[in-house]
Amino acid sequence: MSVNKKEQLKTRLHPRNRNREPYDLNALIKTTPTLEGYVKPNKSGLPSIDFSSPIAVKLLNKALLSYYYGIKYWEFPDENLCPPIPGRADYIHYMADVLMESNFGRLPIGNAITCLDLGVGASCIYPIIGVVEYDWNFIGSDIDAKSIASAQKISSANISLKNKIDLRLQKSPKAFFQDILAPTELIDITVCNPPFHASLDDAQKGSRRKVKNLSGKKLSIPVLNFSGVKSELVYAGGELKFIQNMIWESRKYGKKCYWFSTLVSKQSNLRSIDNLLIKVSAKEVKTIPMGTGNKATRIVAWTFLSKAEQKEWRTVRWK
Repeated sequence: MSVNKKEQLKTRLHPRNRNREPYDLNALIKTTPTLEGYVKPNKSGLPSIDFSSPIAVKLLNKALLSYYYGIKYWEFPDENLCPPIPGRADYIHYMADVLMESNFGRLPIGNAITCLDLGVGASCIYPIIGVVEYDWNFIGSDIDAKSIASAQKISSANISLKNKIDLRLQKSPKAFFQDILAPTELIDITVCNPPFHASLDDAQKGSRRKVKNLSGKKLSIPVLNFSGVKSELVYAGGELKFIQNMIWESRKYGKKCYWFSTLVSKQSNLRSIDNLLIKVSAKEVKTIPMGTGNKATRIVAWTFLSKAEQKEWRTVRWK
């Protein structure tokens, strides 16, 4: 049941991404036997996963975490967002590159780096990948207490993650860094996967389009193939408003964090984001393109530290 090895590498993924080669379904099924029931021939007659099925998608990503990252417990409620591992890993790798570029080509690893994941979610995915790949420390925040509890259970159940992830409930739904960071706390990078939709209706329409594209099925009641509760998918004003609000608040913490960052799914939002970063006097801004499968996205990262302040940061924290 192996995939045709002549298939090209997923060359759009980061060079250090463990998911670049075609999936070895035999190996994945050995780690997660239930996955076998969701494998079927694709249009080319090769074995593949039914990506229109939320259960199949979750089992595939569970198998990827087990096979490539050694994560043996990854359980969370089915209604929560199930992240696609390759794309989430790319984000972490590209932020590692940002740190490396800021450190004269040397990659800071281990306890020297603390990453804040805004909206860690029930799956705890960014901390998992960041700890396994680079041994960073993580703070994971979320406005949903159930998601924090789920992420804590995952963190506690896997030996490689113990004492590396500090999970914190954000009690102010409109805040990002406030009440999460202690007055003297310093953060090297932040990561965030913003809610994409402006309303639940938009989320449902998007799901219908996605399922139809994947399976050819037209659904009157959408089933989200990557699941996701409302707080994970919907924000008043959508992705752009969420990121704009984050940028405004990040100014207040500009001396407490080296690099802020966020995913930006919509290309059309970039101009407004860039203009706002100029308005708030960000000292340096990076836009990093990413792509998985047929989906193109990007990271926007910014810092408020001057060159002198960046040098001092590296000297004190990354020595």
